[in-house]
Amino acid sequence: MASIFSKIIAGEIPCYKIGEDGEFFAFLDINPVAEGHTLVVPKKETDYIFDIDDALLGRMMIFAKKIALAIEEAVPCARIGIAVMGLEVPHAHIHLIPINKEADMYFCNPKLKLAPEEFAATADRIRAKLK
Repeated sequence: MASIFSKIIAGEIPCYKIGEDGEFFAFLDINPVAEGHTLVVPKKETDYIFDIDDALLGRMMIFAKKIALAIEEAVPCARIGIAVMGLEVPHAHIHLIPINKEADMYFCNPKLKLAPEEFAATADRIRAKLK
């Protein structure tokens, strides 16, 4: 059965898309720990990030860097934190999170409650910064 991320990539489930290329897809996390919290996923469904072949994983990090630099320009923050856990959805993904301090990366922090208009505005600002 296709993962929720595969359904998002296929357009079966709506998302706040940031960008994509032939191999990867980036979209806002709908349960963000910070404004601009973005997920980067390979289009080819693979459960565990370290099961991705080395060349593809390298390209995934390069794609994630491009997205992270756009987030950093669009959302006030000191850095973009990166996390990979892989327990919540069986489809490898990278979390890109705008942070100002280490505690901003704690996934046990309360999630932001944003209106659809706020998600859309954030996605628009990030997309505008993509190079």
